Amino acid sequence: MPNERRKKIAQNSLLLKSFPQEIQDMVLSMSSWREYDRGETLFLQGETAHAIHIVTEGWVKLYRIAPNGGEAVVNVFAKGESFGEAVAFRGHAYPVSAEAVTSCEVMRIPSSAILEAMRKDPDISVSVLASTFAHLHSLVSQLEQLKAQTGPQRVAEFLLDLCEKDAGGCVVTLPYDKFLIAGRLGMKPESLSRSFSKLKAVGVHINRNHAEIDDIEHLRDFSETDPVETWHKA
Repeated sequence: MPNERRKKIAQNSLLLKSFPQEIQDMVLSMSSWREYDRGETLFLQGETAHAIHIVTEGWVKLYRIAPNGGEAVVNVFAKGESFGEAVAFRGHAYPVSAEAVTSCEVMRIPSSAILEAMRKDPDISVSVLASTFAHLHSLVSQLEQLKAQTGPQRVAEFLLDLCEKDAGGCVVTLPYDKFLIAGRLGMKPESLSRSFSKLKAVGVHINRNHAEIDDIEHLRDFSETDPVETWHKA
């Protein structure tokens, strides 16, 4: 059974937060938790999917190996985020591999648990669709960022997604591997370093694996500014 901290994180995830309490309890009772060391594999591309995952601590990356042997980072997930919904329900092969990029803790929900929840309450399907749509929207946003935002703006958006509040200052934890962040944002590591430096002007200070943000709203304004203006500001 989950401890209270794990349970709260899972219940507040996009996938589960709209479920009625009794359905949440049923799903949690059928789920399991596991801790992973940095670099440990959760699953490999080509394996059959039987579960949905929710990160309850740390970071997990999804990646593909290109024909030339290079690694392409598809996405990274932090605390409270889920992945694998669509492929798990169909029992298809994972199109990506998953790896812990920090020490992390992951909840594994058998797809049968969610299917059982749907049978008990058909409205559950709406929550599942919302979670799947969120992943699609995230991919579309990534494409938009690559085409319409400067490097510093992409980094600003990445940091804003990690903030647990909407205003004021905050400190967010980054993966130790800055190469991962660069890959996630379609940048080279040296471009990421330059972007972090330029964000000092809008109140972002990097200290090892933490980013200190002076003013969330100011950073959000910067990320949403027309790129032509940001070239003069950052």
